[in-house]
Amino acid sequence: MDYQSCSIRQLLGSVISGNIRIPAFQRAFVWEMDRVAYLMDSIYKGYPFGSILFWRTKSKLSVERMLGQFQLPNPTEDYPIDYVLDGQQRVTSIFSVFQTELEPTVDNGWLSIYFDLDANEDVQQSQFLALDTSLVISDRHFPLNVLFDSVKYREATDNFTTSQIKRIDKLQEKFKEVSIPIQFLKTDDRTIVGIVFERINRLGMPLDTLQLLTAWTWNEDFDLLKSFRELKEELEEFGFSEVGEDSDLILKCTAAIMKAAPTPESLLELNGQEIRAAFPKVRNGIMGAIDFMRKQLKITALKNLPYSTLIIPLTVFFAEPDGKEVCYDSKVYNRLKKWFWRSCFTGRYSNQVKATTIDDIKEISKLKNGEASNLGEITCNIKPEFFLENCFKSNNSTTKTFVLALANNNPKTFLSGSSIDLDRVLQKYNKTEFHHIYPKAYLQKKSFSNELINCLANFCFINASENKKISSKKPSDYVCLMPADKNIFKDILISAFCPEDTFNDNFTDFYKKRAELLTVYVKKLIQSSSID
Repeated sequence: MDYQSCSIRQLLGSVISGNIRIPAFQRAFVWEMDRVAYLMDSIYKGYPFGSILFWRTKSKLSVERMLGQFQLPNPTEDYPIDYVLDGQQRVTSIFSVFQTELEPTVDNGWLSIYFDLDANEDVQQSQFLALDTSLVISDRHFPLNVLFDSVKYREATDNFTTSQIKRIDKLQEKFKEVSIPIQFLKTDDRTIVGIVFERINRLGMPLDTLQLLTAWTWNEDFDLLKSFRELKEELEEFGFSEVGEDSDLILKCTAAIMKAAPTPESLLELNGQEIRAAFPKVRNGIMGAIDFMRKQLKITALKNLPYSTLIIPLTVFFAEPDGKEVCYDSKVYNRLKKWFWRSCFTGRYSNQVKATTIDDIKEISKLKNGEASNLGEITCNIKPEFFLENCFKSNNSTTKTFVLALANNNPKTFLSGSSIDLDRVLQKYNKTEFHHIYPKAYLQKKSFSNELINCLANFCFINASENKKISSKKPSDYVCLMPADKNIFKDILISAFCPEDTFNDNFTDFYKKRAELLTVYVKKLIQSSSID
């Protein structure tokens, strides 16, 4: 890291020559005009106003931002190019206040800054104002944008008295003497640039790796942001718009495919051509993973997944270039399902997520390539207590796992016996679609604990309208609302894992038997054998 200082005039010259630039991953100019005026006051009074950090490089980025309202000219020299990593709001403010050469290309509501000659000298109050021209008093407000233009400076002093001009000359002298502290990060390693940018913005805007990569990869035929938007639109058709909206998740999938690790920052080590070439493979991997989840696991939206990270290894498995599909046999199919269900029921993605994902990427890649793989070899001992000790809470991972397990048993509506529209129910996915088999109000009267009343073993697919009909009735009363046809009645019980004596009003007996039935079913799921 090199340290230098420069004057305001030198800063203006570097911007005009195109050597100081704003990278695309920076945010836009957001300061209010009053804040710009206060910056001028701080500089004038000699208060600290912070250093500027430049990334000095030989390579001009393909995508850049404007500097405030100004389109920056092309560099007059190949080297150096200084991209602003920290201090962009201050650089933009200083340049916009004092420059007179560039014409704005957009109107962002910028107001000129004036020195108020009638303001009292005060250590706290600002002597500088942001004013619309209609509010400027010609013998009171002096424009700062002429301080570094000698001709315009003398023209602007014509309306002022001799004593005022002396104050204005001192004002000009102070700004000409200002020394702006500057640090230079000299590197062409973009990973280092990304890390530095993240750390200096940790208390403000977090590192936007997507913006960084867009700048790295852009050319006339490829825009990463546009590709992400198009992928989002495509995913909306399948109910997975949340994946398209989660750029960090897509970047993790991309990194998993290209670098075998779910770390978006690792993509900064690659050149733009590598990422451009890989994007069709990434798209196909995500689409293949979603197709597998929809058809084989009854997952209709990202929010159904107990752990969203589970999509990453699946994306690696299905990632292939355009025109090529992943072919796999029943053994591989069963291994994928075994891995999925065991990962869900053990909660192994609830901690050490990065290490777990890396391990699964490694093993799923072996499985895809026909090599010996340990994917799914996870100890998973499901016991009835799982369904008795865990309460139904719609947004936690355990409940989502439970709901998916129920969904994979072709559930029926509890009162009519018709097949449940899982696409609709799971896309909606809220607590109105799931209710107590033994009504809560009924059990509270019987003095059962809330833990038992709300345990997983007492929940199934019962929509709001059915639940309203059941109300607080005991099972032996509301059973008359169910189909009289014995086969349909039996199908409802089987699909919901309810024992035949569910309606005997013996809750203790019911929850024990249902927990056993659920355990038998889940053991089949985690063995990945067919349960049809």
